[in-house]
Amino acid sequence: MSPATHQPAKSPGAAVFASVAGWSFDLFDLFLLLYVAGPVSKSIFPTSNPTLGMAAVFGSFAVTVVMRPAGAALFGEVADRRGRKKAMVVVMSGVGVTTAAMGLVPNYAAVGVLAPVLFLTLRVAQGLFVGGVTATTHTLGTESIGPRWRGLMSGLIGAGGAGLGGALASVAYIGVSAAFPGPAFDAWGWRVLFFCGLAGALLSLFVARRVEESPAWEGNDTDRAPEPVPFRALLRGRGKKILALNVAVAAGGGAQYYLTSGFLPTLLSEIVPVTERQRGLILLVCSVAVVVAAIGAGELSERVGRRRTMLGFGLCNLLALPAVVWAIAAAGGERGTVVAVLCVLMVMLSNAAYAPLMIFLNERYPTELRARGTAVSWNLGFMLGGLMPTFVSLLSPDLTDVPSRLVFFLAGASLVFVVTLIAVPETRGSVSFGRRPERAEQVGSGL
Repeated sequence: MSPATHQPAKSPGAAVFASVAGWSFDLFDLFLLLYVAGPVSKSIFPTSNPTLGMAAVFGSFAVTVVMRPAGAALFGEVADRRGRKKAMVVVMSGVGVTTAAMGLVPNYAAVGVLAPVLFLTLRVAQGLFVGGVTATTHTLGTESIGPRWRGLMSGLIGAGGAGLGGALASVAYIGVSAAFPGPAFDAWGWRVLFFCGLAGALLSLFVARRVEESPAWEGNDTDRAPEPVPFRALLRGRGKKILALNVAVAAGGGAQYYLTSGFLPTLLSEIVPVTERQRGLILLVCSVAVVVAAIGAGELSERVGRRRTMLGFGLCNLLALPAVVWAIAAAGGERGTVVAVLCVLMVMLSNAAYAPLMIFLNERYPTELRARGTAVSWNLGFMLGGLMPTFVSLLSPDLTDVPSRLVFFLAGASLVFVVTLIAVPETRGSVSFGRRPERAEQVGSGL
C-alpha cells in the first residue's frame, strides 16, 4: 500500500489525543525533577557544595535517561508484536506510579544512604517505562492518521507534547509553590509535585476504553498475517548504519532540547535568579511557545521535507543558541522581561529543530519494526543528549561558570545535528505505513 492510499483509524481523534497526552504526561513526570532540583538535592542528596548537590540531582535524572533505551527495546518489542495500544496501557500506568512514589522517599536525615538508593531505584524503573512510552505514542499517533497530517503530528507529539508537558509542570509548580510557600515548599511542596504524576497513570484507563489499535499495525491492507521481525534486524546489514545515523540525529536534537528547555528551570533559579513567580510564568510561556514552534516546524516538514526543515533550524542554532544563552546570562535576574523574551526565543529554536524527528524515524522503518526502531533510535539519542546537563554541571567549578559551558555544549550539539543530517536521505513519502507479509524478508535482509 502506498502512503497515499493508507487508511486512517475510524476514530483517529482518540488516538491523537492519547498520543499527545501520553507524551505530555510522560515529559511532565520525567521533568518534574528539574523543577524541584534544589529541594531534592537538599533532602535526598545533601552536600556542603551546592554545585555537587545539583550534579547529584542531574545524575539521578541521567539515570532515568540511561534506562530509556532498555525500556524502548523491551516495550517496543511488545508494541510491534502485541500492538501499540496494549503496550501503552502498561507503560503509562508504570510511569505515573513510579513518579508518585518518588514523593514518598524519606529524607536523608531520616534514613541515611537509603534515601538516595530508593530514589535512584525509582528513577531506574521510571526510565524503563519512559522508553516504552516512546515506542507507543510515537507510532500510534502517526499510524492512525492520513499521510497529509503526519508532519504536523510529529511536531505536535514529539516537541509539542514536550511543551505541553512542560506547561502542565509549570502550572503544577505555580500552584504547589503558592500552596507551600518558602520553607514549606522545600519541606513538603516538592513531594506534592511528584504526587501529581498519578494524573498520567489515569490516561491508561482512557487508552484501554476509547482508543483503537493502530490500523497500520493491524494490517488492514492485507488479509494475511505478517511474519515477526527479530530485533537483530536493527543491528545487522544496512540496519546498523541506519540505526547509527538515526541515533546521531536524535542525540544532536536531544542535546539541544536538554540544554535549553531541560536546563531552563535550573538556569532561572540558580544561574540567573528570578523570583519564583517570574520563574513559573517564564516557564509556562516558554512551554506554550514550544508547542507553537513545534507544530509549525512539523507542518513545514510536510511541505519542504523532514531533512531540509531540521537542517535549516540546525544551521541557525549553530550560532543562535550559544548567543542567546550568553545574552540571558548577561541580562541577569533584574531584567526579567528581557530574560523572558530571550528564553522564549531559545526554546522555540531548539524545539523546532527536532520537531520532525519523530516522523523522520517512523519513516526509516517498516511497520513490523517501527516501534522498536523509532523508540531505540530516539531513546539512545536522547540518552546521550540528556547526559549533557550533568556534564555542564560537573565541568563548572562554580555556578558562574555554567553559562560558558552551556555555550560550548550547545554549539557542539548543533554541529553534530547538522553534520549527521547532511549524511541522511529525505524520508517524506518514501515508505508505506501498512503491513505486508513480504516485508519481513526485506527487513531481515537489512532494511
